[in-house]
Amino acid sequence: MRLGLALGYWGRGPSPAHLDLAREAERLGYDSVWTAEAWGSDAFTALTWIAAHTSRIRLGTAVAQMAARTPTATAMHALTLDHLSGGRMTLGLGLSGPQVVEGWYGRPFPRSPLTATREYVDVVRQVLRREGPVMLDGRYHPHPYAGPDGAGLGKPLKPITHPLRADLPVLLGAEGPKNIAQTLRIADGWLPLYWSPTRWAEVYALPDTLPEGFAVAPLVRAQVCEDVSAGLLPVKAMLGFYIGGMGPNGTRARHPPGGGGRAAGGHNFHAGLMARMGYEAEARRIQELFAAGRREEAVLAVPDSFADEISLVGPRERIAERLAQWRKGPVTDLLVTAPDPATLRTLAELNG
Repeated sequence: MRLGLALGYWGRGPSPAHLDLAREAERLGYDSVWTAEAWGSDAFTALTWIAAHTSRIRLGTAVAQMAARTPTATAMHALTLDHLSGGRMTLGLGLSGPQVVEGWYGRPFPRSPLTATREYVDVVRQVLRREGPVMLDGRYHPHPYAGPDGAGLGKPLKPITHPLRADLPVLLGAEGPKNIAQTLRIADGWLPLYWSPTRWAEVYALPDTLPEGFAVAPLVRAQVCEDVSAGLLPVKAMLGFYIGGMGPNGTRARHPPGGGGRAAGGHNFHAGLMARMGYEAEARRIQELFAAGRREEAVLAVPDSFADEISLVGPRERIAERLAQWRKGPVTDLLVTAPDPATLRTLAELNG
């Protein structure tokens, strides 16, 4: 099981610790470092900065949001950074949800998320292969565009720049059962958001055999500390925000969620996943509190048992015992969100 460092996205501003953590992860032998985006900092710029200050560690986006860019623009970002980094780029993509897509990007959330994702990946792969002009008779990402509001002058184009690697890895963030099943068919790997090392088979309904070389790379908060309850607070804060703040909080979607799975409180995929993990009532309560502006209460309403199940928090001995559980499943890459170099070093030592 390889280790990766997940830096996420910026909060109020850039974290001065991120570059130092990335360098320390490379020194410790971590295989990869990952950046993300929501509605603030973007994933590619921060990753390029890290690429310029490292030499070996692989670079990934976990995740770059599909609504933020056309698939050809995303492919341009990926092939450019792959060249500049000497072939270290991995492209992680995610569709996000209606609240972010429509509220931040000002675009309609696709009525068929599975189709939109499949078309997006198809176009990205065409660009990277550079076997001919990009062409797709698609519902969401047609190339060339030929809609009634266009000029009708679109011409199929092939990228000017030759990609360094036609097989640059493409991983997908997916939470619903149908989305996960499609990810197994069209992607090189999967980026689970919440991973239970003891219940992954029943929660995600994965097949007994995964595609050869397929990466399973969950994100996990890790912290070496004596007080487990205190160490779980950042995990609960993250869960409260994602479950309470990244969805409609009890409202019903205008159209069915396609393959994403209906969430506990409407069209929130994170809450839906929490519900499938046995915490449906708690997910609804978190959404209600968050919607009422009672955010601190929403965080405290996250069960310690749920936060603990998907994280690695506590004394070194406890983390060692729990890390062994993560190794027993299909996880190939453990993407660690850690607040300090000491935790990164401990995990590197324990993972051997």
